[in-house]
Amino acid sequence: MRSPLAPYVASLVGYDVDLGGPGVHRGLPSTTLTFVLPVGEPLDVAWYGRPESRSRRWSTLSGLHVGPAEIHHDGTQTGVQLALTTAGARALLGLPASALAGELVELEDVAPWLRDLPQRLAESTPVDRVPLVERALLATLARHDGRGPRHEVGRALDRLRCGAGVQQVADEVGFSRRRLSDLVRAECGLAPKQVQRLGRFEASRALLGRLPLAEVALRCRFADQAHLAREWAQLAGCSPTTWLREEFPFLQDLDGADPAGSVP
Repeated sequence: MRSPLAPYVASLVGYDVDLGGPGVHRGLPSTTLTFVLPVGEPLDVAWYGRPESRSRRWSTLSGLHVGPAEIHHDGTQTGVQLALTTAGARALLGLPASALAGELVELEDVAPWLRDLPQRLAESTPVDRVPLVERALLATLARHDGRGPRHEVGRALDRLRCGAGVQQVADEVGFSRRRLSDLVRAECGLAPKQVQRLGRFEASRALLGRLPLAEVALRCRFADQAHLAREWAQLAGCSPTTWLREEFPFLQDLDGADPAGSVP
């Protein structure tokens, strides 16, 4: 049976990872809002290049953004991470995703009825953490009417995330380009072109390490491999191969032959 959370939560996973020693993890931008509930140690996070934004939090919710975050860690990380859709922001938090664009906030700032969730997670067993969060989110659905953005805006966002052109999407949903821009900004806090960029970037991230970079660029609608590299430099703060070496240091010859199947 399809979960009632499906339209609002794109992913919900527990994590317990050993990163081999202290360091800084690169949190990449995406088309969803990121919601992290750490266990054991608070999450030490900041926007890349903005040290004044750094803080240790027991819950972190980040709105849509077009640059990376820096997660400082001592070598291990444990907790639960969720990806909320723009519809999920309205249904679970009672506000449009635009209210959180470019922000790093805590649960009590936007959803005080969930402020005890970090403590409940700390007192739970690892196997119970994901079900506990699911139950808390299902309970909070009743607090709001669950309505998402108007149908045309939701459809436009979906098409932009899939890489469709801004004018093409405007024509499909029956808005002028300016009207589409106003509605998309009001809903998610980003311009249509930025949503399109994030969708293309997200698609390329899923293929890195599985295909040669030139093929990734072609499949994800970049003009060429150089365009792919420029977008990664702007959105991730590094090249695709640098990110792969950071995340999967066992990969070899990243600029050469196809290492398909080597990324779990």
